[in-house]
Amino acid sequence: MPLNDQQIQTLGRDALQRAAAGDFAAAEEMFGRIVEARPNMGQALHLLGQFRLKLGRFADAREPLERAAQFLPREVAAQTNLAGCLLQLGQNEQALAALVRAARLKPDDASIAHNTGRALEALGRAEEAERAYDQALSIDNRLVPSLSARADLLAARGEWAGALTDLETALVSHPADPRLRLRRGELLLRQGDWWRGLGDHEARLEIAGERYAPELPNWQGEPLTGRLLVYPEQADIGSSEALRDTLMLARGVDAIIQGAVVQCAPPLAGWFDCPTVQRGEPLDGFAAAAPLRSLPHLLNWSFDALPPPARLRPQAVPSARVGWFSLVEPPAGLAITRAPDEIPACRLVVGDDAWPAHAAASLGIPTVILLPRTADWLWGPRLGISPWYASAELLRDDDREGLAARLARC
Repeated sequence: MPLNDQQIQTLGRDALQRAAAGDFAAAEEMFGRIVEARPNMGQALHLLGQFRLKLGRFADAREPLERAAQFLPREVAAQTNLAGCLLQLGQNEQALAALVRAARLKPDDASIAHNTGRALEALGRAEEAERAYDQALSIDNRLVPSLSARADLLAARGEWAGALTDLETALVSHPADPRLRLRRGELLLRQGDWWRGLGDHEARLEIAGERYAPELPNWQGEPLTGRLLVYPEQADIGSSEALRDTLMLARGVDAIIQGAVVQCAPPLAGWFDCPTVQRGEPLDGFAAAAPLRSLPHLLNWSFDALPPPARLRPQAVPSARVGWFSLVEPPAGLAITRAPDEIPACRLVVGDDAWPAHAAASLGIPTVILLPRTADWLWGPRLGISPWYASAELLRDDDREGLAARLARC
């Protein structure tokens, strides 16, 4: 049914009132009717696109926003909302073009400069992205998204001091932001600064929905009247990361904390020489719980003075075998085994940062652990003999010469 001008004005006013009350679905439906009646009305197209953005319907928002940007070439918001929609859809080249148009209309807008940086970074143009973030911060030196994004770029190329400065500046205005605190902690920990980094790293526990946590009080080091559950915080307890954390961090907890029980996946339950429980089993008798990655903080571990590795049931009885648990291919002619249950009989184990290498190192078997350049902060900044395991040597996973030299010595 066609709408006259008065009906369109009334419908538009009602739609805006619905939107002001938070009913974006009703507002979107009403503006859909207006656009159907007046397909070239730029403001109506723009509002229809905005309401679809509010509803998370980015693909549906694109067409009216593109048309609005054409009909409203001098309106900055029409260009920036189109750019935001395109960024959400991963259409970064088109988003960048819309942001360039917006910047011509409003060259001193920090938000436009920041989103230009986002688009450039998504396109792999890191240097240009950093200049865009620099521009945004020259306009607003406390713009947290730009500080955070620039910190990531600086950290990626090893400029730790600059990255930390940006995060510290962001935290001045948002001191309780757990994501900023966590990222500052991770930067410090990657440099081996546990004294300052471990406290910040606990901020991860404030971010809802990202980690597993049992229905028990969080242990903060206080005396307990029941047992303590020590658990991997990964949602998938059988994942490579969870298995690795369990072996690496559940070291001596039953001796240090009376009544501590390690929660672990079935593949590891037979390895530990300490009380264990599987996820899903009743937690009767437990007074509190602590994630494995919180133990360095809760127990005041030092990177240079770590507790001894976890006690394991198997005993190392080396033979001529070499255990190989890495994606790196072994050299031709080397007799290897890839079976985890044969680890105790290996004279040497080569592995990625996964549980078989940790099991071998815990047993005192000579072990080579191959780390990527973005290795977990737990390893610290140094290669060579690891403070975590006296029998483990750390090499980069692309150091073919170093690996060949180590194999030649065994």
